[in-house]
Amino acid sequence: MASTRNNFSLLPLVALMSILVNGVLSLDYKQALTNSLLYYEAQRSGQLPAQQRVTWRGDSGLKDGQDAGVDLVGGYYDAGDNVKFGLPMAFTVTLLAWSVVEFGSQLEAQNELQNALAAIKWGTDYFIKAHPQPNLLYAGVGDGDSDHQCWQRPEDMTTPRTVYKIDESSPGSDLAGETSAALAAASIAFQHADPNYSSLLVTHAKQLFDFAKSHPGKYSDSIPSVGQFYSSTGFQDELLWAAAWLQRATGDKIYQDFLESFQGNGGTRSMFSWDDKFVGAQILVAKQILEGKFPSSGNLGANKDEAEQFLCNCIQKGSSNIYKTSGGLLWFNEWNNLQYTISASLAITVYADYLSTMGKSLTCSSSLVNPPELIAFARSQVDYILGANPKSASYMVGYGSNFPQKVHHRGASIVSIKKDPAPVGCKDGFDWFHKDQPNPNVLVGAIVGGPDKNDNYNDDRSDFQQAEAATANSAGLVGVLARIS
Repeated sequence: MASTRNNFSLLPLVALMSILVNGVLSLDYKQALTNSLLYYEAQRSGQLPAQQRVTWRGDSGLKDGQDAGVDLVGGYYDAGDNVKFGLPMAFTVTLLAWSVVEFGSQLEAQNELQNALAAIKWGTDYFIKAHPQPNLLYAGVGDGDSDHQCWQRPEDMTTPRTVYKIDESSPGSDLAGETSAALAAASIAFQHADPNYSSLLVTHAKQLFDFAKSHPGKYSDSIPSVGQFYSSTGFQDELLWAAAWLQRATGDKIYQDFLESFQGNGGTRSMFSWDDKFVGAQILVAKQILEGKFPSSGNLGANKDEAEQFLCNCIQKGSSNIYKTSGGLLWFNEWNNLQYTISASLAITVYADYLSTMGKSLTCSSSLVNPPELIAFARSQVDYILGANPKSASYMVGYGSNFPQKVHHRGASIVSIKKDPAPVGCKDGFDWFHKDQPNPNVLVGAIVGGPDKNDNYNDDRSDFQQAEAATANSAGLVGVLARIS
């Protein structure tokens, strides 16, 4: 049974199981929350701390940035590879921070607040290093092409640790804006726990927002090599997202003025993702309108309208509903669909509480929807992910008794360096990749790409569309699980 494999001793077996009570699936949201935050420890790059709980991992990337004369040790590997991509990493941290900002008391009640803050800080410490000057931001470390030619544990990396940056001559408003949003959101999360750190985060967030505004451009135009991995479709959403977070973090009117005068709020979006933050920005603006702090007219009012239309479409009560599988899952894309399902679920959950606080409901084209109904819909998506689906399968690794065994992940699929310290070469690792056996290390808490639009899932390490997990997948789930636990 999977629970006997490496490093599962740190999680009680009983807590990992989904239990049938009177024929109804009973889900342990608290355990799923714990798992979600454990996953980020498995994705850490750099020198691991003494309190590291995922013990099959070791130190890695300890010379990152050295070739460029800068310390870029730390941060997160984005998915099943050994590359640190700045854009999805920043979005991950923004969503983790949003989860703490909105649901910090619930996280504390579940004894997970400190773990959530630690997950955020592992990212923000790296961003501070990556931003040594106001108009300079290091965009990532590692060469995606060569990395994808190898299958190695991060502890054994022999691939180039190429350093990429944006600056005044090679701008990236999307990357600078998203990193600004992450730091601004994190500054709110740390306001009480560490006021000095919170202040430092705001300083960097302001500088990065100014950089993004004054030097417009897409980072993937400045750094073409990231195009095949995380190409950006635009930067207007990141500017709005950053401004909305800075307004919330500082209360400075300049950010409200920016939001009010910005031409183009994106309209009603079809998804909320690492490449498209319009929904998040729209929801933050809508909060201020609901509370009477922003006017409900003009550009600001349009943001609220578009956010609500997206939410109505998600819950199947809009004018252009998002596809829902016969098993009940919101389905957006054949490639790593669950990331979109989860980010939408976070948006729904957050907005439900905004409405509830103000004693309001969501007006959709087909009906009026009250906050408990919104929470119930978000819960239905979580339940599907955790096992209430046609396959009775959990798409969270390490949760329940039937979860993906062959996650597309280098470190998890090769024997731990703690068990066998002999280096695994670039091509040697493919011997592990091609083994038709469960991964030797359980990537607890990881959310895989998930099933197709027919609710089918292929537990195959080579199927990276379905079987690869990524940090952006799980980030929103932390907040939703905290809320419903």
